[in-house]
Amino acid sequence: MGVGGPGYATHPKPKKRPAWVVGGVTIVSFVVLLWLIELWDNLTNHRLDSNGIRPLETDGLWGILFAPLLHSNWDHLIANTVPALVLGFLVTLAGLSRFIFATAIIWILGGFGTWLIGNIGAHCPYINVRCEANHIGASGLIFGWLAFLIVFGFFTRKAWQIAVGVVVLFIYGGVLLGVLPGTPGVSWQGHLCGAVAGIVAAYVLSGPERKARQRRRTTLANPYLTP
Repeated sequence: MGVGGPGYATHPKPKKRPAWVVGGVTIVSFVVLLWLIELWDNLTNHRLDSNGIRPLETDGLWGILFAPLLHSNWDHLIANTVPALVLGFLVTLAGLSRFIFATAIIWILGGFGTWLIGNIGAHCPYINVRCEANHIGASGLIFGWLAFLIVFGFFTRKAWQIAVGVVVLFIYGGVLLGVLPGTPGVSWQGHLCGAVAGIVAAYVLSGPERKARQRRRTTLANPYLTP
């Protein structure tokens, strides 16, 4: 018989999944959720669509939570699917926790901004009738991710994140015109507020890099200071 070893067995640590795999699974799962919600919405005669953001109405505040998950029809969802997959995935490469916090900031802050200004410039087909805007769709979130990616690298000063921002700006820069009033029925207010919230998220979440850069500058200015 062989001689036994220690009274316990050692197990190798589970291999950590690459960030791009985790990010890909996360954003694909989110988009699948959007499609499942739209399927249910179609089966229930679009009853969910009324749960969007209704500006300056108290009960319309609840729409901030639901609006990015709802779409008016399949064409609306299809138009948002590819940008959501591409831009959402790129945001996850900054770290899953940053993706979650950035998305939360864009979702809530962008939604609240839409609630405040959503009626401005709203197209109303009838004269002397108050327009009742109902903002739905993931486009505000998409514009937030887009703005986040464009500016995040300039806040962190990391070369690869700056490169991502430049490439995204080159490919999707023209989309930013969607923050301006234009096509009736398209929520430019949601696009604008989402983009502003994306910039805020990028600034807030780049805090560790900005603080580290400030400490380095302080140390270089006075090398006798101790941390």
